Amino acid sequence: MDTLDDTELPQEAAPGGLANSLGLLANIQVRMTVEVGSSQITLQDLLRLNEGSVVELNRLAGDPLDILVNGTPIAKGEVVIVGEQFGIRFGEIVDPQKRIENI
Repeated sequence: MDTLDDTELPQEAAPGGLANSLGLLANIQVRMTVEVGSSQITLQDLLRLNEGSVVELNRLAGDPLDILVNGTPIAKGEVVIVGEQFGIRFGEIVDPQKRIENI
């Protein structure tokens, strides 16, 4: 099989062309979620939950929260208050190569 040099590659595949092609994706919306923790409970316990019930999560108070985009972990962070709304401060960012491996 023949190999191509940079002059034969399409613009978006040539070195430096990646930034240009990312511009095409800039307006695509993704869903970002923040996961506080999780728990496994039986269906019976689920049906018994009512107002005021407490379910223990698998995370300690003060632990960093998982930040996911379309279900893929991208960072850890902490909750902050911005005016009267909650926000998230990004901390440890997942290595981009590891993010690609999770896709």
